Amino acid sequence: MLWSLILIPLLVLLYLRMQKRRAQIALRYGSLGLVQQASGRGVGVRRHIPAILFLLGLTVLFIALARPQMVVGLPKVEGIVVLAFDISGSMAAEDFKPNRLEAAKAVAIDFVSRQPSTVRVGVVAFSESGLSVLIPSADQNAIVEAIERLRPQRGTSLANGIVASLNTIANLTGQEPIMGFEGAEVPAPLNASPEMVVDQSAAIVLLTDGENNMNPNPLEAALLAAERGVRIHTIAVGSPEGTMLTVNGFTVFTQVDEDALKQISEITQGAYYNAQSEEDLREVYESIEPKLKVEQEETEVTAVFAGVSILTLLAGGLLSLLWFSRVP
Repeated sequence: MLWSLILIPLLVLLYLRMQKRRAQIALRYGSLGLVQQASGRGVGVRRHIPAILFLLGLTVLFIALARPQMVVGLPKVEGIVVLAFDISGSMAAEDFKPNRLEAAKAVAIDFVSRQPSTVRVGVVAFSESGLSVLIPSADQNAIVEAIERLRPQRGTSLANGIVASLNTIANLTGQEPIMGFEGAEVPAPLNASPEMVVDQSAAIVLLTDGENNMNPNPLEAALLAAERGVRIHTIAVGSPEGTMLTVNGFTVFTQVDEDALKQISEITQGAYYNAQSEEDLREVYESIEPKLKVEQEETEVTAVFAGVSILTLLAGGLLSLLWFSRVP
C-alpha cells in the first residue's frame, strides 16, 4: 500500500502546473481587472496553505493504508495468583459459619469472580503434604469447582503448601520445579534483600488457621519463593492467643503462629493479615489485587494515522473555503 505514495509527487507536479497556468492567464489578461484574482496576488503564501494541508493529509492517509505498527506501553492488570488452603482438621471448626474452611472457600470464590480474564488463578491444598488441585487458569468455572472440592484432612505443613504453590506456578512459567525439598534450620529473624524479588506478577495467598507442626521449615520455603520473585500474602484464620474448638465431636486447642506468618510475608515482600471473622476475611481478599503492569507491545496504529489525516484534510478544506470560497 505504500506504493500509493507515488501519487503525492504527481499531485505536487499537478499543483505546480496549475499555478504556472494561472500565471500565464494573468499575463494574458493583464490589461483586465482580473489579474489579482487569477494570479493570486494579494494573498501571498496563504494561497498555498490549503493545498499543503491537503497533500499532507493524503500522505498520512496513504501511510495509514499500510497498517503501520508501533511499540507502545500498554497498561494491563495481569498476574498469577495461587490460593493455598490449609485443609487441616481444625479448619472444620465452627467459629466461622458454617465452618472455617467453607467460609474461606465462599470468600475465595467471590475473589475469583472479580478477577479480569488476564489474571490466572490456581488452587493448592495442604495439610501434611501439599497438593496442586488446579494449575493457574483463567477459567473461572474450573477454579470455583476446584475450590468447592476441598475437604478437611489432618496436620499442617506450611512449607509443603508453599512448595506445592511454587511448583504450580513453575508449571505455567516454565521454571524448574522444586524437587526433593527438605527444610533446614533457619536462624530468626530471617529477611530477604529487596533485590531478591525481581518479578511481582505472581503471588501466593496462604490461608491457615494453625501453627506449623510438621517439617520442613516454612521459612526455608519462603526463601525459595523470594528467590523466584513470588510474593506470599499470609492470612491467619483464628486467634494468636489460641482457643479450644470442637471439631467432629473432639475438643482441640488451635493457635495461629503469627510470628512465623509475618516472617514468611516479610521475606517475600507480601502482606500479613489476621481474620477473626468472615467479614474480616472478605476485607482481606478485597485488599489483595493483582498489580498493574505496563508492557511494551507492538500495536497497530492505523486508526491514529487515519484520524490525523482526516483532521488535516478537513483543516485544508475549511481554510480554502474560508479564504477562497473553493476547495484545494
